[in-house]
Parts: sequence; C-alpha cells; structure tokens
Amino acid sequence: NPNSVTFEERLDELQKQDEMAKKTQERLKGSPYKSWIQMNNDPKVRKNYRALLRENPTAGILFDFMSEHMDGRNALVCSYQVFQDALDIGRTTASKAVKTLVERGFIAVKRSGRSNVYLLNDNLVWKSWGKNKKYSEFPANIILSASEQYDIENTDFKTLKTVELHTEEENL
Repeated sequence: NPNSVTFEERLDELQKQDEMAKKTQERLKGSPYKSWIQMNNDPKVRKNYRALLRENPTAGILFDFMSEHMDGRNALVCSYQVFQDALDIGRTTASKAVKTLVERGFIAVKRSGRSNVYLLNDNLVWKSWGKNKKYSEFPANIILSASEQYDIENTDFKTLKTVELHTEEENL
C-alpha cells in the first residue's frame, strides 16, 4: 500500500514536526510582531469595517475584543457572559452584536456542545502567518468569566486534599 508507513517512519515524521514547531516558537518569541493583529487594508474591507463601527458601535467593539483574544487560527471559545463582563454590556446587547457580526460576514459561529466557537473572517483580520480557515480541528483560546463559575474560591490547587493511592496488593 503506497499510503502506509511503518511505525518508525511515522515516529520520525512526528519528531521532525515537533522540532519544526519548537524552532517556530523560538523564532516567534523574539519577534516584535508576535502580539500583532493584522487587518486587511483593502478599501472595500476598510469601508465595511467603518460602516459597522458607525451603524453598530457595540458590534465593532465586540469584533475588536474577539480579534484581541483569538488564537492563531482566528478562533475563540467563550460565553456571552465573558462579553458581558469584559465589555460591560447586557446579554441582549451582546446577542444583537454577535448577530450583526454574523450577518455582515465578520464572524461565523459554530457549536461545540453547549459552547460557541467564534471564527473571525480571515479575509478581514488574522494573527497567523497564513490562512488557516480550511482546518476543521484547531486549538482555541478559551476565556472564562469569574462570574459564571460555581465555586471560584476552590480553584486554588494548594488547598486540595491529598489523596493516597494504594496498589491492588495493598487492598487485599
């Protein structure tokens, strides 16, 4: 089978990919552009963005917030509560802003269980070196809001109780 590889060949391929990823990360650490967001400067794109800001400033602010927090593949996972807390807006206002962004083609919203995955249009804005919109599996930055957490006080792992593990022989 021309598509099959041995375990050793695949392991070697994965190790090479890991090495390349490490080199890329090292290069990015020293880059003055690592925290930049790029925006398409095409006159049509800029005109549409200005129109969004004029017609629905909250949607523009939300798009800016999403751009700031998206990962290298233009994805972000968070709840409406995050938008509410970060931008000091109500749920209805956040919902209307998201709807406007979807209708205008600035973002797409996908579902993952009960969570929303926001995909920012990479023809408008991006963080990575190239276009990654064809990926269906990707990492995403996930933002949690403290006000949504059930028990925010018990998130300090230093306060967890130590659990002793026993081998099966000790249980006999």
